[in-house]
Amino acid sequence: MRGLRRAEILIALLLAAAIVLAAFSTPWLRFVLTVALAKGVAVLGILLLLRAGQVSFGHALYVALGAYAVAFLAPRVPEAALLLPLAAVVAGLVGTVVGLFVSRYREIFFGMLNLALSMVFYSVLEKLYHITRGTDGIRVPAITVLGQPLEGSSYDWAVFAMALGLALLFGLLARAYLASPVGQALAAIKTRETRLDFMGVSPRRVLLSAYVLSAVMAGCAGAVIAMATRHVTPLLAYWTASGELVFIAVLGGAGGVLGPFLGAATFELVRVYAAATVADAWGMILGAVLLLVILFARGGLWGIVAARLGRRRAA
Repeated sequence: MRGLRRAEILIALLLAAAIVLAAFSTPWLRFVLTVALAKGVAVLGILLLLRAGQVSFGHALYVALGAYAVAFLAPRVPEAALLLPLAAVVAGLVGTVVGLFVSRYREIFFGMLNLALSMVFYSVLEKLYHITRGTDGIRVPAITVLGQPLEGSSYDWAVFAMALGLALLFGLLARAYLASPVGQALAAIKTRETRLDFMGVSPRRVLLSAYVLSAVMAGCAGAVIAMATRHVTPLLAYWTASGELVFIAVLGGAGGVLGPFLGAATFELVRVYAAATVADAWGMILGAVLLLVILFARGGLWGIVAARLGRRRAA
């Protein structure tokens, strides 16, 4: 187990170095990798729910909340170091209220309730044109980074560094959370949560803690996406956006905290290159990649890596 942890840390450092090197060597990839890191953070929150056997088909709600929090607050608080925690607080508060309700349900009911709430929020964003500008969206004004007004590539690098830092921070936090007693109790919800009641542990509180943490992660991801794109639309809350997050979770694998980032990077790179080479069939290529993973690597990309590390240790 200790050897696997060391290998996981080493792979995380190598992956971070490869992402930075790719951003330096291919400047146009910097934006793609920034979005991939942000989505990886959001999917990391879904991984926590998957440990409990629950899938949220509406987690784009919190991504959109974080993004719109930045869009609305940026004219008054034009500082990235303040906008990011404010977006996390907004997403966390809404996640707490919603979590108190959805944590009562399990399996398909849990997933569909999240989807329904996300679509309600999407409809509100679309209809309140005088506030949200409807489908036209809101442009994020210029913001400062640590008090410095940045533009062009300097600003892009600052947002990229922010996304990478959040990925490392939340990766460590998720790992510590899953290793804690509360994190271990998530697996009991998936297998037989009645035993938790017998032990005096509330399954609802355990699931609620994971849900709120996942909402905070998604809110931070939405804030980074808003800062990177400088434009926020209701499509961030649409059901296809939530489907992308679940797609990435399956692709990357839920066996380790690196899975979401492997899945997000692979998803964004495959989509970009597929759209550039076969514009009319990029969706089919993404579907084929997911189908291959489901058929031949049920543990996702991280499952492949972990299996190879296990064979090396055995040898």
